[in-house]
Amino acid sequence: MKNIFKLLITGLFLINTAAQADEVRIVDVKVHCQVDCTFSVTLKHADTGWDHYANQWDVVSLDGKLIKSRVLYHPHVNEQPFTRSLSGVSIGKDIKQVKIRARDLKHGYSSQEYLVDMPE
Repeated sequence: MKNIFKLLITGLFLINTAAQADEVRIVDVKVHCQVDCTFSVTLKHADTGWDHYANQWDVVSLDGKLIKSRVLYHPHVNEQPFTRSLSGVSIGKDIKQVKIRARDLKHGYSSQEYLVDMPE
């Protein structure tokens, strides 16, 4: 019985790890602000082609409101990880942090969110 329990727990762990492995990962974020801000976001994802690729990342307020999105229009099968930028992002001076979230066509939004401190 003990071995069955261990096997069950191991199997659940492997299933959970595999599901997370298929999600897009945010590897790095850089932000530069003058009047508006430019975000450069590095993503890693096992793009397989037009049916399964990382297709968007968003700048989101801490209370979950969408500030601006960067849509990705094609797969990056042979370019991993990859960085794409988004300029013209208006962030209020009172906002000290934002979140970056990313999605792919197959799984939707990743469970990972990347917290970014805004430059002063």
